[in-house]
Amino acid sequence: MTVIQRIEHWGDLHHAKWLDAVRIVLGLLIFGKGIAIVSNTAALQDLLLQNSVYSFSGMMASLLVHIIGFVHLVGGLLIVLGLLTRFAVVIQIPILLGAVFFVNLSRGFSFLNSELWLSIIVLMLLILFWVIGSGPFSVDYQMKKKPQW
Repeated sequence: MTVIQRIEHWGDLHHAKWLDAVRIVLGLLIFGKGIAIVSNTAALQDLLLQNSVYSFSGMMASLLVHIIGFVHLVGGLLIVLGLLTRFAVVIQIPILLGAVFFVNLSRGFSFLNSELWLSIIVLMLLILFWVIGSGPFSVDYQMKKKPQW
């Protein structure tokens, strides 16, 4: 048994049921952020192009915003359902790392930056659900429990 399999097994055995509600809220929050990104792509592209530190071209900024929006929409929905939860969480982690270190870096690491704190909390919850998995109220659990034909 590899280290990853042991971590997954430990997470499956030690999952409190109230954490499923936290997982669902986290998924809804990420899904809502995906809707906000997709509905406001022009402003986000302008934000990326204004920060000349990143030196994005217009096409690269547009592609990045659309990819992040799509990953948030699909990943948030998968997290809510508890379907492929660890995969959905893993694809969210690089985006949240970018949000914490690059987006909030331009706004400053101040105590009053609520977007920074929300990004850090979401990142920590993603890491938590990467370790412990989806829990008993999820599609993953129902698929494991149901006997295969």
